Amino acid sequence: MGELRFDGKVAIVTGGGRGMGRTHALGLAARGAKVVIADRGVALDGSGGSSGPADEVVAEIKAAGGQAVASYGSVDSEADCAATVKLAVDTFGGVDILINNAGISEMDLFEDLTAEAYRRLVQVHYLGTVYMTQAAWPQLVKSRGRLVNTFSEGSAGLHPKVTAYGGAKGGVLGFTLTLATESLKNGVHVNGFSPRIATRMSSPEVMAHVYDKPKEAFANNMSRFTTELASPAALYLAHDSCHFNGVLLAAGGGQVMRVALMENEGFVSNDMTMESIAAHAEQILDMSQAVHFGVGGRASASASAPATAGAH
Repeated sequence: MGELRFDGKVAIVTGGGRGMGRTHALGLAARGAKVVIADRGVALDGSGGSSGPADEVVAEIKAAGGQAVASYGSVDSEADCAATVKLAVDTFGGVDILINNAGISEMDLFEDLTAEAYRRLVQVHYLGTVYMTQAAWPQLVKSRGRLVNTFSEGSAGLHPKVTAYGGAKGGVLGFTLTLATESLKNGVHVNGFSPRIATRMSSPEVMAHVYDKPKEAFANNMSRFTTELASPAALYLAHDSCHFNGVLLAAGGGQVMRVALMENEGFVSNDMTMESIAAHAEQILDMSQAVHFGVGGRASASASAPATAGAH
């Protein structure tokens, strides 16, 4: 197989100034894409703001001979999202790829998190993904483009102290799968990407707080989870050769996995009672014969793709 390139494509990467987004942006540009680096340059909790991160990535891309432009708006503003798309259209002529990657974090026990923390994370992660997608959608339909939304395996309950973050990312997961049920009629492929990476959101200091352990316990474990080993999965989802639709990929540490919703046959009865459910509890919980359901299970590939594409 030859090199998969993005020559002639225009991509927007939100949160493209640092961490995972930066690596996405550099990878797209290195393979020929023209990239809009959308990054407000905020702190981990969403406070502050700086043009520095976006400007630095733009400069790095240009120094390597690529094309890029910076946008400093916030994804939690519909007006800023519209302005980012307008910048892409005015500068490069359209939008072919949108990677929704921007995010913030606030990790604490449920009883210690405020309602405002939940609102803030939903506004950035979930509504930010919706606003940016709404703004770019007409362009993506026009180009029959690719949408990659960043969800999190943390939504499945892998870690304590992430009810605000995991809940907001769970909204992104649901939005991605349900939008995929509509998207192919417009020629747009919609998929999800969950990175397993060591960035400021999962630094030893952050993980020490989450698990109430010394930060030294996480330093060596996280060292192999570089953004460079995760990003190729997201870039593949953004490529025209990828026919996946409604597929969720997790990647990190040199591994790419599929994440899917599963269900079993469970217990069936025409006389359902609490007692019969209790008597068959183990059968209900047994997932050994579970099958994948939802859009990714029904039709994870476009009609023009081979029948097996995306079904593994």
